[in-house]
Amino acid sequence: MKIKRIHRRVLALLIPCALLAGVTGAFGPLYGQSKTGTTIGQFLLIEPSARSTAMGNAGVASTEELLSAYYNPGAIGSFKGYGVQFTHSLWLADITYDYVAAAVKMGAVGNLYLSATALNSGEIAVRTVDQPLGTGEKYSVNNFAFGLGYGRQLTDRFTAGVQVNFMQETIWHSSLSTFTFNVGTIYTLSGSGIRIGASIANFGLPGSYSGRDMRIVYDKDPGKYGDNSNLPGQMYVEEYPLPVMFRAGIDWPLKIGHRNELHLAVNAFHPNDNTESISLGAEWLFMKTLALRAGYQNLWLQDSEVGLTLGTGIVFELGGALFQADYAWADHGRLENTQRFTLGLALE
Repeated sequence: MKIKRIHRRVLALLIPCALLAGVTGAFGPLYGQSKTGTTIGQFLLIEPSARSTAMGNAGVASTEELLSAYYNPGAIGSFKGYGVQFTHSLWLADITYDYVAAAVKMGAVGNLYLSATALNSGEIAVRTVDQPLGTGEKYSVNNFAFGLGYGRQLTDRFTAGVQVNFMQETIWHSSLSTFTFNVGTIYTLSGSGIRIGASIANFGLPGSYSGRDMRIVYDKDPGKYGDNSNLPGQMYVEEYPLPVMFRAGIDWPLKIGHRNELHLAVNAFHPNDNTESISLGAEWLFMKTLALRAGYQNLWLQDSEVGLTLGTGIVFELGGALFQADYAWADHGRLENTQRFTLGLALE
């Protein structure tokens, strides 16, 4: 039995290393480089959890809520019952962002996780060079994603999970769609609850736009008269990759007396379209009811506009159900700030 436990611990430590090696091989050496603006599906990088956002978005080793699965599908395996969580955010430039997640416990088989993401720009005036004040038409940007995840607790300390997502971006009459794949693991290092986690998100096929807005009228030879100068045509749009994100980090809970707890978290990020960075977060849970949180996200990120994060939350039990409400504020530099509100209900 002792040998088996040793093998399990070695396996749990090797899998995050293998994930890191896979990311290194896919992206090249882990040196700092920025390819900002070269990937599609940027709305997939908006973190939904008000709790983790207030802690600098350092949530890869967290298992305290359903939305932990966004940062690491390995958290799905640690869910103890049924639950639902919903987040609403007035994003930058009055864009609305919503995220809903639900968990279904399936006993010894594992757990299922369902998620839906929606981002909407609202109506925007169509402007052209000839009509800079507007043509009278309106367009909008609508993005959504649906996810199905599965996780299981493989040992008393090791959980793993996967999630498949379908995403679509729509700009006026044109759109693109593709599938993404998330995978992650979480390992508990000690009986005190110290956890390490690693995950890869948004790994999938590239996509390109198509639709009515790609149609054009084409003149094959503008210098020739008498031919058909109004040939119907369509612009070719290049395929672009997804914003793959590798996360690794640690979550360290510290007991302070009988009913108080301090959580410390550190996460490292390696995206395929930006430079590496580190986020830090802390949470003080007072009397197992009131939470105060602070953090700093993406330290050493090149040309970063994000930084300080703050938030609070409350959790209470009523009629056998656990209710949770969280708020987060995040600094975005010249773009001012964003705010998130999350509500949750859990049943064991």
